[in-house]
Amino acid sequence: MLSLFEQFNTAMTTTDVTTGSAICKLVVSALLGGAIGYERKRKGQIAGSRTFALISMGATLAMLVSNAIPQFFSHLENGGDPARIAAQVISGIGFLGAGAIIQTKASVRGLTTAAGIWVSAGLGLAVGIGLYVVAFIAMLLILVTLVVINNIENRLHLEWESHIVSVEVPLVVQSIEPYRNTFEKHSIKLHECYIDVDYNKPTTRMNFVIQMRENTDMLQLFAAIQKIHPTNNISLQNEI
Repeated sequence: MLSLFEQFNTAMTTTDVTTGSAICKLVVSALLGGAIGYERKRKGQIAGSRTFALISMGATLAMLVSNAIPQFFSHLENGGDPARIAAQVISGIGFLGAGAIIQTKASVRGLTTAAGIWVSAGLGLAVGIGLYVVAFIAMLLILVTLVVINNIENRLHLEWESHIVSVEVPLVVQSIEPYRNTFEKHSIKLHECYIDVDYNKPTTRMNFVIQMRENTDMLQLFAAIQKIHPTNNISLQNEI
């Protein structure tokens, strides 16, 4: 009788789809996907360990079924193509990834999570076909990309984002220098300024194209801008 370790090793290495091999692959897939999902949840994203584990397991299950079809129907002339079902996972997972992207008037969030969902499906397919080492290394590289590279960007001050600050004041502005000085005090880079003046009302609308860090306190910035002139409204949006 084979030992428990030998049974586990056989289940992990066999190319045939058996109950034991399928269970082992689904467990491994859930662990790899859950590790990526944990990092995303830690960053406050909507998709966490459960979502990523389910995605990875689902892709593994699709790969197992895809492999099982030619195995179970080998007596037929065209028993089946192992790649057909798995191929649909890559295109179909895009719909789920799109659901993780949140678009508002001022920002777009969730692109990294959507990419993580897509690559987690790839992990599941790799595990389903038995490429455990490749899947494990891929998981490590994904975590390095999400965690380590993010920290490097923060240290090198690569977290600058481009935005447009729109300001409307109920008068004709004579100079934008006070606004330029305000941006400098808040360590914000001013690139361009577009001005629209209505002399009849009178009203001045200014669109400042700026670059700022992610941790910039926008409420303090808006309060400082409002003190320059009486202000009707101030808005912030991503540069497009």
